Amino acid sequence: MSDQFANRQSGLDSPASDLHPITPDDGADLAVWTRAITATNPGTIRVTAIGGTVATLYLAAGAVLPVRVRRVWATGTTATGIVGLT
Repeated sequence: MSDQFANRQSGLDSPASDLHPITPDDGADLAVWTRAITATNPGTIRVTAIGGTVATLYLAAGAVLPVRVRRVWATGTTATGIVGLT
């Protein structure tokens, strides 16, 4: 089956078109910044938003958190199976 939406422009309110496994890292930004994140196991995630703010958030398993982040920190992150949606 072909992509029925291939000729439409994607915006920030559009569904994600790709998924990226995230390994938390205190020293490096993500290769691809997210439009949202999810996790298979609940816990906290310490993130740097694309605007530069650092915060620790709670992420429930399977929930989609619509936040654009450029880094997921290892320190302060307990959630596992983290996936970035872009």
